[in-house]
Amino acid sequence: MTGTPFTFPGGGGSDLTGYLEAPEGTPRGWAIFAHCFTCGKDSRAAVYIARALSRAGIGVLRFDFAGTGIESSADEAISFASDVDDLKAAAEAMAVAGKAPSLLVGHSLGGTAAIVAAADLPDIAAVVTIGAPADLQHILRVFQPADLDAIASEGEASVEIAGRPFLIRRSFLETVDEVDIERSIAALRRPVLVMHSPVDQVVGIEHASRIFVASRHPKSFVSLDTADHLLTDVEDANYVSAMVAAWASRFLPPLAADLPQVELANGVVASETLAGKFQLTVRSGGHTLFADEPESVGGLGSGLSPYELVSAGLAACTVMTMRLYANRKGFPLERATTTVRHEKVADMVPPDRFTRTVFLDGPLNDEQRARILEIADRCPVDLTLVRGSDVQTQLSNNAQPAGAAPAI
Repeated sequence: MTGTPFTFPGGGGSDLTGYLEAPEGTPRGWAIFAHCFTCGKDSRAAVYIARALSRAGIGVLRFDFAGTGIESSADEAISFASDVDDLKAAAEAMAVAGKAPSLLVGHSLGGTAAIVAAADLPDIAAVVTIGAPADLQHILRVFQPADLDAIASEGEASVEIAGRPFLIRRSFLETVDEVDIERSIAALRRPVLVMHSPVDQVVGIEHASRIFVASRHPKSFVSLDTADHLLTDVEDANYVSAMVAAWASRFLPPLAADLPQVELANGVVASETLAGKFQLTVRSGGHTLFADEPESVGGLGSGLSPYELVSAGLAACTVMTMRLYANRKGFPLERATTTVRHEKVADMVPPDRFTRTVFLDGPLNDEQRARILEIADRCPVDLTLVRGSDVQTQLSNNAQPAGAAPAI
């Protein structure tokens, strides 16, 4: 998956560049990821978290703050105040593009900027901080005393941080003394998720405590255990993303099918035939089919495998939902076909991916095709897979359920 380039005027007027990671599957909403101090939109944490959130249905804009990107101008200074303005400008640009964000996720100093920016963004429903400092004075630790003296006396200086030069102006130091982060978060009155590693060597865990205490309810804290500050381990980045997606789901717009579920399910009975290692009969009402595994794993290859049956349910539901929608809207859809492929993806949380390809026949225009495709993401089985389900198991006292087929 590759993000779509997204350019917009930043808070200072210059164009900023970023990537939109569109939500895969059922859209849950849009978010902005604010990167760490001196990092950028292409840092490992930014890329992993943005893409993992997109897999959870949350689209993400990751962009370079003014003065931090690899392609930034040499005379473009880093400024916490401009970072805040850039976040506001990004939210405005996304809203104009029809992708209004409802979630801010900030890493390190980006988390601190997200706290301050959210106060002026009423559509932001929740804020997440990852390894964020509770005060700006903490940032001064990355400067040498000579650098601070040069900035104070000359008004600006080029400072090397993490092997790269950055232009720092006196206004940056003045902002450090002016901004009270704990007061800002106490006045925020939005749901806040604080994520921090207890072994973070860059921003100590005490900063998480201060942010959490200052936050108003509802608020949550998630320990990142052995993660480093930059989340360089893919498992840590995926864990963060899974926690953010699960937590944010309470505050994002609810998932709802645009069309009613039309089936009246009778229940399904699966029973071994005792022919072969895996062969089953699957019965529902007056319908019967075989389920099996391929010969390559010891089955007879006589029916769909369990994951193929799940895929079949998703494919069937998708086609039926699109047909109902097209008929309701009077669209000239002649035939709809959907293929679904299931796979396990390494280093992805959760690891299951269902790839759905839709084929639409008929004299449909581009807008009609787009609207039918959007409704495909709202079919009831899709929503069931995305939301997750409650599965309860009980032991029956009967030898065989009613309607089970006898052994063949």
